[in-house]
Amino acid sequence: MIDQILNIDEMNNLAKQIAKTYKNGGFIGLIGDLGAGKTTLAKRICKEFNITENIKSPTFTYVIEYDSGDIKVYHFDVYRITNIDELYEIGFEDYMQEDNVLVIVEWANNILSEMPEDTLYVEIKYNDEFSRKVSTYRIENGELEYVNICDNNNN
Repeated sequence: MIDQILNIDEMNNLAKQIAKTYKNGGFIGLIGDLGAGKTTLAKRICKEFNITENIKSPTFTYVIEYDSGDIKVYHFDVYRITNIDELYEIGFEDYMQEDNVLVIVEWANNILSEMPEDTLYVEIKYNDEFSRKVSTYRIENGELEYVNICDNNNN
């Protein structure tokens, strides 16, 4: 979907649909400015997997692992990554090779070249206090392919 305005309930529904689609794991790249709602969406997705830990942005630790829910989740924040070498120093590629885990990456636009091709990107833009403009897409062969996460035929 491209620049669809979603209110709070619709953002919750988006999180539910993402969790349903990625119940066996996968990669989610969150993109948006500071305060756009990336961490809030990550929290909502984790909640759908019954994760009981306190979900917070891993800004200063780069990654937080949640394993109390229905699936293991690795939640990355790569805002502070200044070069790709740093990404590999924290073992990013090791996390990417595990099966049946969900990897959520905030600020995924900072490491696009390192994200798997099957990543679902969710770009969030501030609209107003109660809504956000949201686009969901994949990048295949260098091209953006918009997908409607609510339409299982596109996943």
